[in-house]
Amino acid sequence: MTSGFHFWDYVIFIAYGVLILGVGLWVSRDKKGHQKNAEDYFLASKSLPWWAIGASLIAANISAEQFIGMSGSGFALGLAIASYEWMAAITLIIVGKYFLPIFIEKGLYTIPEFVEKRFSTNLKTILAVFWIALYVFVNLASVLYLGGLAIETIMGVDMIYAVIGLALFAAAYSLYGGLSAVAWTDVIQVVFLVLGGMATTYIALNTVSGGEGVMAGFSKVMEAAPDKFHMILDEANENYNNLPGIWVLVGGLWVANIYYWGFNQYIIQRTLAAKSLKESQKGILLAAGLKIVIPLIVVVPGIAAYVMVNDPAIMATLGEAGTLSLPSAEQADKAYPWLLQFLPTGLKGVAFAALAAAIVSSLASMLNSTSTIFTMDIYKQYINKNANDKQTVNVGRISAAVALIIAVIMAPLLGGIDQAFQFIQEWTGVVSPGILAVFILGLFWKKTTNNAAIWGAVLSIPIALALKYIPIAALEPWMHQMGLTAVLTMLVIIVISYLQNKGADDEKGIPLSKELFKTSPLFNIVSIVISIITAVLYCLFW
Repeated sequence: MTSGFHFWDYVIFIAYGVLILGVGLWVSRDKKGHQKNAEDYFLASKSLPWWAIGASLIAANISAEQFIGMSGSGFALGLAIASYEWMAAITLIIVGKYFLPIFIEKGLYTIPEFVEKRFSTNLKTILAVFWIALYVFVNLASVLYLGGLAIETIMGVDMIYAVIGLALFAAAYSLYGGLSAVAWTDVIQVVFLVLGGMATTYIALNTVSGGEGVMAGFSKVMEAAPDKFHMILDEANENYNNLPGIWVLVGGLWVANIYYWGFNQYIIQRTLAAKSLKESQKGILLAAGLKIVIPLIVVVPGIAAYVMVNDPAIMATLGEAGTLSLPSAEQADKAYPWLLQFLPTGLKGVAFAALAAAIVSSLASMLNSTSTIFTMDIYKQYINKNANDKQTVNVGRISAAVALIIAVIMAPLLGGIDQAFQFIQEWTGVVSPGILAVFILGLFWKKTTNNAAIWGAVLSIPIALALKYIPIAALEPWMHQMGLTAVLTMLVIIVISYLQNKGADDEKGIPLSKELFKTSPLFNIVSIVISIITAVLYCLFW
């Protein structure tokens, strides 16, 4: 497949690399007579405009697992996997209206910092250590592994060299520049993401239609594989346990989505760096709008690949290249890399740059967030309480470098255990419902006490494990387990809070008012439009 990469592809890909590095280093240079302080490094001087926030949210979110994993899911189970994207659009609106006003009012750097202000330093430290471990051993390692796998498949570069290359590229601008470098380069990364993704979608649909264009191709894909265009799977479907029908809309996927978009440091950090709450909310709307379009560039190519592979007439037109690294039901994740080889010279470079942009922007975001939590919540709390700005920024850089080195060592090991990635996703789902319960009640129920929150967080793990291993058929889909764990953890917190405070408000409870959640007419109108579009899409593809 290496032969498919030509001179102009290399030129475009190298130009992309130089552009990202150049912009990253240029925006993060120290202004004359001003030395970088903690706010500059970790919150981009609180100067991000709405369009940079929206682009950065999407760039941080979309990684190799979206391009490769979601195209693979499109190949295997169809459009139903788009629920992750379309429901995220609604979740983002909820976060923008109800969570951000509280976070920004409290002037947060990190999510654990909110836990300290609302509950206690002890609970903050427990969660900070947990998040650092999760980012380093799960998120960073898995993004590096999937990215390395993609480069190995497309360019024939050995996995370990691909992983090291990606790590060095992400480190080159994000360690020096902090969030400012990450957020501004994300704007460019999103342009590459969308252009590269659309190019692949265009080629896939055009090939299916025999050169008659995208609309004809889409009609043919719907005709050839109507069963791939159902959003709600019935119980007879072999993939029901992963996407359990109507429960996707009313069950545990909300836990995963609200936890990810509302309380995840490397996502929420961009919104905390806004010029103002209004800018932040506009950025959230841009991200929500983009979320509706994303399945077009990550799921549809996978469904088109499924139609191509199962149509002998189309396969005959692809020649020898069509038989290389062919995707199958067992190896659905090969769908996206397989499609890339049919792109014409030049566009292949753009599409590959899109894949690299997805990987590198997510790596840079996770690195910056890991170093922010370590520096602000552990170093400044326990190691050096009086650290000046220079020391704080330097510790941020060193901790990010150490996290990256550990992740590079871990990444190739994920390939040795075949189901490592699936295993990791499920275990993240064991922990997130407890954290979600602590945050939701901490934000919106003034009676929640610190002891109740600690007990809730601790007991949520055995509750989740019990639901995971008790052999009840109705609980088999992991989304059901997540939803039920969140509800039971909330009950634990409510009961302990009542027993401790006899129904009185907790002294650290957050006073809420209608004024706090007041949003602009623009926010309200665009939110309604996005909600209507999402509802229409579900009706069309029910």
